[in-house]
Amino acid sequence: MRAQRVQTSRYRRLLPVVFFFGGVTWDALTLRRIDALADNLILLSYFLVLGVALFLAVLTTYGRLRAAWLLRYRDYFPAVLQFLFGALFSAYVVFYFQSTAAPTHWLFFAGLVGLLVANEFMHRRLLGVYVLLGLYTLCSFTFFVFFVPVVLRRISDLVFGLSSALSLLPVMLLVVLFYRQGIVPKGQSIKLALAAAAIVLGLGVLYVLNWIPPVPLALREGGVYHHVRRENAVYVLHYEPAPWYRFWQRVSPRFHYVEGDTVFCFASVFAPTQLRTGVRHVWQRYDEARQRWVTQDEIAYAVVGGRDGGYRGYTFKRQVQPGRWRIEVRTEHGRLLGRIAFELVPATVRPPLRVRQVA
Repeated sequence: MRAQRVQTSRYRRLLPVVFFFGGVTWDALTLRRIDALADNLILLSYFLVLGVALFLAVLTTYGRLRAAWLLRYRDYFPAVLQFLFGALFSAYVVFYFQSTAAPTHWLFFAGLVGLLVANEFMHRRLLGVYVLLGLYTLCSFTFFVFFVPVVLRRISDLVFGLSSALSLLPVMLLVVLFYRQGIVPKGQSIKLALAAAAIVLGLGVLYVLNWIPPVPLALREGGVYHHVRRENAVYVLHYEPAPWYRFWQRVSPRFHYVEGDTVFCFASVFAPTQLRTGVRHVWQRYDEARQRWVTQDEIAYAVVGGRDGGYRGYTFKRQVQPGRWRIEVRTEHGRLLGRIAFELVPATVRPPLRVRQVA
């Protein structure tokens, strides 16, 4: 009998790991697009159920759960929390990775991955109200920042402010419930509310400083071409192929420029269905004397969302100087979507080009 209890205890210790990988695997198999209605409803249901499970887990930890039928399942609360946290964080990793471009974006993305991995070790030791509420606040903010623009089909500073404010509502509801259940006194509940507000405010500052990827927008593709033309719904691109040893690239990072040539930048930007916004191509050249990037031109165009491969557009420049160049693809509000770097090399003869069609 004792051996059977020991074996059962071992199985229970494995449950958090099983639920963790179950949540990650489920998201990998089911997620499609950041604006897909089914995906967003699934994530919203995860988020709401997570709030209920978190409340019950905290009640159990502090000895406030009285319902006998719920007490029978109290050993499974940590596993349920892990599954839901794992499912949400893995979804965020998928969605935010698609919009990651700047080095600062990678820091935020690494933080999400770290939380996804750390979730495996949460179990009983991290069922304190402060830790759980902090994680739930991060989940709430990260969800509403892309969910609200998808629903409203707009991206602006006002929409971001609305997203941040809405992300605090479910957190504050939990704080009120904790206070009414006697888990935290009034003074501590105020501290919890202020801590949650501080987390959202801090994340908002990171968003403004371009440390958080500009979800739900994402740069699907970008490159520099010798010529771009549109034939009905197909874009015809002429480009220098990358050397064989740069097998991960199609277009060469070196652009051989013959006098009179035009440099084209072609990019595909994903946006949710029916969302209309603007995109800017910021052409910059590295000034060796001043040791910094200098903007040479900014060219804007409108983007209409809905296409899987992204809304396609291009800009071009003539009379460019040799040297290191980069083109920053930014939103109309200045958020960085991606950079396209290349070196412009003078040439007397145009190199052999390949042709690619993008439908």
